[in-house]
Amino acid sequence: MAGRVSTSLLTSLVRENIVFRNKKCLRKSVVFISRCHARYQSSSSSSISAAQPDLSSHLAGKTYADLYELSVKDPETFWGSIAKERLAWTKPFYQVTDCDLSSGKINWFLGGQLNVSVNCLDVHVAKDPDRVALIWEKDEPGTEERITYRELLEMTCRLANTLKSHGVQRGERVAIYMPVSPMAVAAMLACARIGAVHTVVFAGFSSEALAGRIQDAQCKFVITCNQGVRGGRHFDLKSTVDKAVKSCPSVRHVFVAKRTNNSLPMGKLDIPLDEVMASQSSVCAPELMDSEEMLFMLYTSGSTGKPKGIVHTQAGYLLYASLTHQYVFDYTPGDVFGCVADIGWITGHSYVVYGPLCNGATSVLFESTPMYPNPGRYWETVQRLRINQFYGAPTAIRLLLKYEDNWVKKYDRSSLKTLASVGEPINHEAWEWFHNVVGDGRCPLVDTWWQTETGGVCIAPLPAEPGAEIRPAMAMRPFFGIQPALLGEKGQIITGNDVNGALCISQPWPGMARTIFGDHQRFVDAYFKPYQGQYFTGDGAHRTKDGYYQITGRMDDVINISGHRLGTAEIEDALDEHPDVPETAVIGIPHEIKGEVPFAFIVLKESATENQQAVVGELRLLVATKIAKYAVPDHFLVVKRLPKTRSGKIMRRILRKVAMQDTSNLGDVSTLDDPSVLSEIVEAQKHYKNQATKK
Repeated sequence: MAGRVSTSLLTSLVRENIVFRNKKCLRKSVVFISRCHARYQSSSSSSISAAQPDLSSHLAGKTYADLYELSVKDPETFWGSIAKERLAWTKPFYQVTDCDLSSGKINWFLGGQLNVSVNCLDVHVAKDPDRVALIWEKDEPGTEERITYRELLEMTCRLANTLKSHGVQRGERVAIYMPVSPMAVAAMLACARIGAVHTVVFAGFSSEALAGRIQDAQCKFVITCNQGVRGGRHFDLKSTVDKAVKSCPSVRHVFVAKRTNNSLPMGKLDIPLDEVMASQSSVCAPELMDSEEMLFMLYTSGSTGKPKGIVHTQAGYLLYASLTHQYVFDYTPGDVFGCVADIGWITGHSYVVYGPLCNGATSVLFESTPMYPNPGRYWETVQRLRINQFYGAPTAIRLLLKYEDNWVKKYDRSSLKTLASVGEPINHEAWEWFHNVVGDGRCPLVDTWWQTETGGVCIAPLPAEPGAEIRPAMAMRPFFGIQPALLGEKGQIITGNDVNGALCISQPWPGMARTIFGDHQRFVDAYFKPYQGQYFTGDGAHRTKDGYYQITGRMDDVINISGHRLGTAEIEDALDEHPDVPETAVIGIPHEIKGEVPFAFIVLKESATENQQAVVGELRLLVATKIAKYAVPDHFLVVKRLPKTRSGKIMRRILRKVAMQDTSNLGDVSTLDDPSVLSEIVEAQKHYKNQATKK
């Protein structure tokens, strides 16, 4: 690896002879950058090289093995040298790290100040303003739009000024409920620019789910669109927001952008975003943010019914997203990076927005579905946009492999360099099809393991030594700074290879979450208390004879539906609201396409037993309304009672075996309060299966 000498931003601007062109908007932008970065101290700790540097000049020439060893043995030297050169700082940090996993104390780059939007936009505008930042792959094929870094900076600044003019203050939370679009990206970056905290809510969530997140985050502002467009259909977003904010007295303004030309009634809280932005300045001075100030919150499901507001902060998250984007996916300058995730999930945050933009990449925003207008949509998009890295979910791959290979082979995929999967472990059949049919057997396929809480990829086949093997359907190697450990039931560290255990990470890394908003004790209890001094992932893993890691699945009451984590308790809470349902239990079972689906065991009141079909229909609607359509259980099994221990705990292990029709060995049932419940449930399952067969 060849190192590059780091220079200050302002010095680089002068040295590269960036001139004021005869374009008013560009002149403003460059003047702004110069003025703004007079505040960014001229020191050797900043770099704006258009080409992505190696890890750092200090680490140049080292092998992967050397770098990994250094990252876990001397993280201060490793991460400190990279952070100094990779990010543009207004004030250098004086301490690399101050962490204590046992108490959930996580701090990186103490004393440092920077602005994330400057690192994602201004530094690239200064170097190459007309480089394409985003390719918006809209729902209809062939209607893509390209947005340059200059255009995205101007859009971000106009939106930031709009927010400021309507009272958005540093540190306040802003909910974003939008489809994948440049305006949504600008909304995230605008919040980052003025020091507000964004919480993006997936635009498929119901009004009640949205309201719960707005209430928990105490958002005063919401940014949305009139409608979304997906799979050839329009769907209302503003009406969902209207319902949500009725129960959210904290909300002062709702900014409404136009995705379609359909007009919707505007209320007293509503502000027409496009109109107001047009009158705002395209220059907005960035707030100088401390490294550990909040950047965003993102809600994820836990084993209790209440979603958790996971908090990520400024410098550590951005550095980790940037580094993993480059090295896990083998990104090089000039590549078109195609991550087809929604921005409502962490994958969209890290690998559609922050990682690629920090690296000056061209990032694809995919608005449509893998099946619209036909099963060739992904690969037609690869051909048309000349995508170099394609990052998608195993759920979509399993869906597409059921169609003729011609849907793939009819399109030119020669631009592809790296394939990658995210959201859940990829099965062997899907891996082989993805690798051999889509990638023609020539593209490395990296199965990435990570979580909302980790901020970025933690285990993946890349980076590695040149020529290192990649094993099918296996995450394999820890990223720099990630030290996996397998722990046993008694909390002991399991040594050696060819072993299984609870997957933990033994030391902190810059991209990890800092807390759960408003409930740090819950953060400690969920992630650091189960195994003292370790970050507990909630997943199990197998370490192979060669020391590689294979993820085996969730160990808690969280299921993974099409790559989206959802707590079973959250579904149960929704089901339990039905007046005829006194008790429910939901477990996850394997599904050929979705990975896992919910299976609901329902106890009905005696008065409702003659009306089971109607109640089940109402329960489906209830879950769709309270959470989202994807959360609706695939199966509803009505039972007289649930299997419980003498202390009242539901034995989900038994329910899982019943749902999987594996009742020959139910294991130890000695703790059951009444063992006769087993025969009742098994008979109910047989009846359910017979009824399904007749249909």
